Amino acid sequence: MPSDPSQVANPTVTVTAVSKWFGQKVAVSNLSCSFGPGITGLLGPNGAGKTTLLRMLAGLSRPSEGEITIEGRSPRSNHDVYRMLALVPEEDAVYGHMTARELIAYSARLAGTLDVDSRVREAIAEVELEDAADRKVSGYSKGMRQRAKVAAALVNDPTVLILDEPLNGTDPVQRSRLISIFRSLGSEGRTVIVSSHVLQEVERMTDRVVAIVDGKLAAAGDVGAIRSAMADIPYRVLIESDSVRPLAVSLLELDAVIGVSVDGDRLHIETTDLRTLGRQVPRVAVDLGCRIGTFRPEDDSLESVFRYLVRGR
Repeated sequence: MPSDPSQVANPTVTVTAVSKWFGQKVAVSNLSCSFGPGITGLLGPNGAGKTTLLRMLAGLSRPSEGEITIEGRSPRSNHDVYRMLALVPEEDAVYGHMTARELIAYSARLAGTLDVDSRVREAIAEVELEDAADRKVSGYSKGMRQRAKVAAALVNDPTVLILDEPLNGTDPVQRSRLISIFRSLGSEGRTVIVSSHVLQEVERMTDRVVAIVDGKLAAAGDVGAIRSAMADIPYRVLIESDSVRPLAVSLLELDAVIGVSVDGDRLHIETTDLRTLGRQVPRVAVDLGCRIGTFRPEDDSLESVFRYLVRGR
């Protein structure tokens, strides 16, 4: 297993020292990472370079420097790559005058898919668009168009699926269905790369994330490992107790505690050593004769890690 968390053991997609600039603007800068079977979340604020990277992965844009390969082949110079690759772009990219069935069939024919009618039916069923498949896409809601785009990508049975903000505009039921589809594809051994700002949904899909900020790699790996690697940022812990003020005074005397704030019956603790704090709090509570109702980290979520990564922007 590679020691570098930005790399995977059996990569399907490899990004090596890739940069992309548009005139004086640098969109991606010397980025190296890889993606393998399963789902990887690609994170970053607006303007971070995510869409530029995804377009290069899909072969729609050429790196200014560096190399991208899909199963060892360049998507720009080897067109056979497109038979195993599908992109769901953030923009609508649909022909409104077509029905969803026609759009998906068109995508299948472009990809050289065999048995088009059968594959179209399967793709429509997978995203649950059967009742609306023969309506024009121009009359679809945003969420329905997203599902039609996903079906058009799945119709070729890709081994690498690139998704740029695929949950935009979907309602909770649609999001749940799409997440289930993506997780199923990942569990089948396909490489699924999902760019999204819907952090809770990314957390439901995958443990592995690659975060880019200002076009550069900011962090990679599972959420817990990324948070643990941020040694310069204190952990925040929530404690609920029936004696918050005496507890706050006692905890401030601990070497592991660097800050305490009181909010009703809650304490918000900043600590440099989460494990030590977890051992010491019960002893302090026993000494004071107080009860601890809650003890949990406040910043182990993907949202908090993301906030730390982009702080100051």
